[in-house]
Formats: sequence, structure tokens, C-alpha cells
Amino acid sequence: MVSFELEQLYSWINAFLWPFVRIMALVGTAPLLGESSIPARVKVGLSALIALAVAPALPPAPDISPASYLGLWIVAQQVFIGIALGLTMRIAFAAVQTAGEFIGLQMGLSFASFFDPATGANTAVLARLMNVIATLLFLAVNGHLLMLGGLIRTFEILPATAGINVDGLGVLFEWSAQVMVSGMLLALPLIIVLLTISLALGILNRTAQQLSVFAVGFPISLMVGLILLMIVLPQTAPFMTRLFEEGHQAMARLIHAFTEF
Repeated sequence: MVSFELEQLYSWINAFLWPFVRIMALVGTAPLLGESSIPARVKVGLSALIALAVAPALPPAPDISPASYLGLWIVAQQVFIGIALGLTMRIAFAAVQTAGEFIGLQMGLSFASFFDPATGANTAVLARLMNVIATLLFLAVNGHLLMLGGLIRTFEILPATAGINVDGLGVLFEWSAQVMVSGMLLALPLIIVLLTISLALGILNRTAQQLSVFAVGFPISLMVGLILLMIVLPQTAPFMTRLFEEGHQAMARLIHAFTEF
């Protein structure tokens, strides 16, 4: 007859539960995996499969009741860690979408927006296009696998039962500045040309006031912007790839900052 104690049952449950919660928190917030178009059952199933594969390689979990105050506190910590890591990688995609917003504003396409189920708000059409390109490139460079690999390595650096230094969130706040910095750098070539065209049209409006700048300027800005997009977009792959690499490095810095006391 096979028999086991209650403490053994707790250790078996915790060996799967705590990694599962951290992984599911990242899957729910990370780019690509956390899209609202992916059913919740798929996200939960994927998190469970990854947790089952990872759990045997982790150190033995202490026999703490998952329903106790300490067990619930550990679960809350795992949710916090997973969300922070997922948001770190999502910032890279937010920078690409910000570049699309800047470009669309200069091209006169800021009004061309539609409801984006991924963000739950109206998104400019160029921002959506840039996000699709970034997603495809993220898959091409195996960024999703590197992100999951970085998450699994966090269990070695910061085990489930270890404490968290909340001051480590400063790394996330510092990395969030890349939304504006990288977004502006990505959109800068088109912004310079389109601003030059706007300046030329402004001078033309002062010299030939009988000419309707609004009737002439919008088609010119739109056509020049589309031509520049055809030229510039194929050259953005190295920039986005470097941005994804910096996102993975930011995840590593964040988890190390959580362990510093």
C-alpha cells in the first residue's frame, strides 16, 4: 500500500503551483503570448505544460500549505514577478507602436484609427502595421523562445520562496523611458523629411496665399510618407532586433535587482 504524508503532498503541489503561477503571469502580459485574441484556455494550458517541464529541474519546494497565509503570499509574489517580466518585454513593442503613432501624425493619418482588441483602445493604422512587423520579426529571431528561456532562468536566480526587493522596480521604470526614446529614434528619418515638407508648405502658403495648402499639402505628405515607408521599413529590422535584445537584457537586470537587498 502506497502512503504519503500531508507535508509530501504540499511539496508536490508547490513544486508545480509556484512555477505555474509565475509562468502564467508572464504569458498573460507578455507580447505575442498575451494577446487577447489567444483564448484563455490556450494560455493556461501552455503555462501548465511549461511548468510541468520545468518543475522537475527546480530545487525541492518546502512543505508549505498553498492555502496558508504564507502560501498565498508566495503566490502573490510569483504573480508580481511574472507581470513585471512581461511588462518589461512589452515595453519594446510599445516603443515600436509609438513610432507608428509619430509617423502617422506627420503623414496626416492620425485620424485613420480603429479599435485594437490587443490594447482595448483606438490605435492608429500605422501603429498597428508597425506592431505586426515587430511581431513577425520577434518570431523570426526566436524572441519568444529567448523570453521563455529567460523566465525559466529566473527560478535559479530568484527561487519561489525567496524574498523580493521592491526597489528593483526602478529598473522597470528606467527601461520604460525607451518607449519615447526608441520610438522617436525609429520614426526620426520619416519625421525629418515630413517636417521639412511641412516647413516648405508653410513658406509656400506665405508667398502664394491664394494657393490652398490644405488641398495640396495632405496628398504630398501622404504620398511622400508612403514612399519613405517603402524605403525605411526594410531597414528597421536591425533596430528592432537590437531593441528586443535590450528587452531581454532588461529582464535579466530586473530579476537581479529583485534579489538585491
